[in-house]
Amino acid sequence: MTTRDLLLALVVIVVWGLNFVVIMTGLNHMPPLLMGALRFMLVVFPAILFIRKPQVPWRWLLAYGLTISLGQFAFLFSAMAVGMPAGLASLVLQSQAFFTLLFAALFIGERVRSPNLVGLVVAAIGLTLIGMQVDRVMTLAGFALTICAASMWALGNVVTRRIGKVDLVGLVVWGNLVPPLPFLALSWWLEGPVAIRAALDDFNLQSALVLMYLAFGATLLGYSIWGRLLSRYPASQVAPFSLLVPVVGLTSASVLLGDRLGLWQLIGALLVMLGLLINVCGGWVLGRWRKVPAEV
Repeated sequence: MTTRDLLLALVVIVVWGLNFVVIMTGLNHMPPLLMGALRFMLVVFPAILFIRKPQVPWRWLLAYGLTISLGQFAFLFSAMAVGMPAGLASLVLQSQAFFTLLFAALFIGERVRSPNLVGLVVAAIGLTLIGMQVDRVMTLAGFALTICAASMWALGNVVTRRIGKVDLVGLVVWGNLVPPLPFLALSWWLEGPVAIRAALDDFNLQSALVLMYLAFGATLLGYSIWGRLLSRYPASQVAPFSLLVPVVGLTSASVLLGDRLGLWQLIGALLVMLGLLINVCGGWVLGRWRKVPAEV
């Protein structure tokens, strides 16, 4: 990987890692479902006027929008609104990697290898340790909703694999035609017109900057750079960078929001990171280990 592309990868990691602090800041001014609606309106318009629709049937764009956009962020924003700290949210959300393994095996017949299973078990132990610490620095509802967000992200990953090779930015923009109206309907139903009106009356520069960051930074910029890297390098070379997202998320939440992990939560976080590392790199390490005796 060239130095320029390495720096671009690190830019994406920092943008996605800081994303959770930005979300928490936005929730101070907007209810979660309304914030989701406004975010995806900005993702779609005006970008849809300049980006061509990918060669994907509408049913798959609908499936993508309902899972990776509406489902993931409705659950994630709601989780953080009811007591899931930003740093832990960035970590627990990465359990999507293991839900993706399970759903891909179940729905499209992908093979689950031994390093994936080992990584799954290690990460599950870590998540269990984190989940046992509810009511200390997080709520049970927040933890459960974050797990739901991870599962919806994983379903969206399976949809993306089913779609196949496609322009990722085009998929993101056109797939996100789907979530704004459902988000608005859910906001009207669950948050109510009074809360919506109050948030719009209180809308200020900070609210606008939050939405711009989420839409243009975390979504359009992040996915366009990530898609470019995936088109130029093997996935095995790009994917490990995603392990740094919760590192940035935990660090930024600690510095900017004062989040602190207890001992058992810290141990759980390290186990989740170890499980992710085994899942991403275990196959390569195992392959190298088997290759050495053959070369000798």
